[in-house]
Amino acid sequence: MSILVQKFGGTSVAGLDRMRQVQQKVQAALAQGHKVVVVLSAMSGETNRLLDLARQFSSRPPACEQDVLLSTGEQVSVALFAMLLKDAGIKARSLLGFQMTMHTDSDFGSARISSIDCEKLRAMLDEYDVLVAAGFQGLDPNGRITTLGRGGSDTSAVALAAALNAEGCEIYTDVEGVFTTDPNMCDKARKMPRIAYDEMLEMASMGAKVLQIRSVEFAKKYNVPVHVRSTFSDAPGTWVTKEVPEMEAVLVAGIAYDKNQARCTLRDVQDRPGVAAAIFGPLAEAGVLVDMIVQNTSEDGRTDMTFTISRGDLERTQELIAELNKDLQAREVTFNTQVSKVSVIGVGMRNHSGVASTMFKSLAAENINIHLISTSEIKITCLIDDKYTELAVRTLHDAFGLEKHGAVCS
Repeated sequence: MSILVQKFGGTSVAGLDRMRQVQQKVQAALAQGHKVVVVLSAMSGETNRLLDLARQFSSRPPACEQDVLLSTGEQVSVALFAMLLKDAGIKARSLLGFQMTMHTDSDFGSARISSIDCEKLRAMLDEYDVLVAAGFQGLDPNGRITTLGRGGSDTSAVALAAALNAEGCEIYTDVEGVFTTDPNMCDKARKMPRIAYDEMLEMASMGAKVLQIRSVEFAKKYNVPVHVRSTFSDAPGTWVTKEVPEMEAVLVAGIAYDKNQARCTLRDVQDRPGVAAAIFGPLAEAGVLVDMIVQNTSEDGRTDMTFTISRGDLERTQELIAELNKDLQAREVTFNTQVSKVSVIGVGMRNHSGVASTMFKSLAAENINIHLISTSEIKITCLIDDKYTELAVRTLHDAFGLEKHGAVCS
């Protein structure tokens, strides 16, 4: 049995006309001899509407009840689309998370998938040609509905493809693939025919919204080939796959940025063992994700500690640091929300030098000051003033020749 998983986002199922376009993609896959598992998101704007509704009824909606509410968005999508397919004479049925069964942990709002009842799904595929599965939702060990977090339908789709040993997983969206950078910010951005899992992970972690980061982690772990393409075009998209030797010939694959950043600095804290743990331990327990961390050279037993967080965690971080500072006794605590991160990413950076030098020189030539720098094996990230983000992205895209084929190692 040849199985293909197709996932369609909120803009792809926003109404009857859009769903008919989705139907054409499904019928094309059926014509190629596949059984199809279609994973759908809620209609565009529906999740936000439900969140607003929850806040009208509760100042702090319980996460477990909010998950029950939010899961209805996907339920509407799959029911309507299954009706459309049946009217076209296609043997199809809808499936919710608890019917698959998509087992998760009990972290409501950002649950993680633990297992999928693939034997049940295979039995259903013996009876039906298309299973229309609700993305974004699952079932915890106590039988309660959970959701997987923003973009969770991507994760649902890749997990289903892995569990069913599918031929591949097609992620349909409103863009034609993965670009060397945001085409809305740089008109020279080029669609990449192929990108390595690790590069896509770094792009996603930097805020690239094409794929949810946990879906890429799943794809890499289970070696699921993912094809990112447009619902509204027949053009080939971008394959997200395991790394092959020729990928290392391209020094830089893409430029990513994240404007959803805030910087926190604690000035003049004690430079002694345990201070970093006293700061970052409580932040981790509160679910605050800390990214870049810099500690200055100690002077007279005192030092400055600077780190970055997402702006969504700003209020929670401010409250925690104010409480922690009663013991830390930093001379001053400052927060800056007028910053953003810009990164150059490429697996070719593992074995070749010169990327950092080119990046820093290019930014300096445009008089863009770098506040913080962090690196990984395949990424260099600079924290800069928010107002220079677009200029920095365009400058780096030009510096590494990404409008052509990227910076190629010699």
